Amino acid sequence: MNVKGNQSYPEPRVECKNLYYANLLSEAYAGSVSEDTAVHLYFYQHLILEEDYAEISDILEKISIVEMHHLELLGQTITLLGGTPIFGVNKNREVVYWNGNNVNYNQNIRDILKIDMDAEKEAIKNYEYTLQVIQDRFIQELLERIIEDEKIHLQIFENLYQKLK
Repeated sequence: MNVKGNQSYPEPRVECKNLYYANLLSEAYAGSVSEDTAVHLYFYQHLILEEDYAEISDILEKISIVEMHHLELLGQTITLLGGTPIFGVNKNREVVYWNGNNVNYNQNIRDILKIDMDAEKEAIKNYEYTLQVIQDRFIQELLERIIEDEKIHLQIFENLYQKLK
């Protein structure tokens, strides 16, 4: 099963350093709804579903790897913008570090797929907002490419959920 778009990813590039943009991207990088959270969430689900739902487990592992690539691309872009790709976000001049509480540890297969659909919808919404705010063509290209993958993930989760009904 194809878990990512067919287009290659653009190389991380920026028009110029911009700490405001770096901070915006840090939400997608390591906020509560972020690539970091998605990597941990989907890998956790892969592990707990491996025995009873091997096909879904395999898909979740593959999606987790795609999300890890997004994490890398965003981290590289944050660095190019002059920021530091820490696993946390700046809130009111303090860093709120990413932590395991961001992962939903539900073990019911239907709930898991609902959680995953909601997470992908929220990620798409956040990326689309960020895409409007950031006026850097290179970052916009990257975000558009990431959104393409997130929409594929949402479709996969919706299809898996329908199969379970």
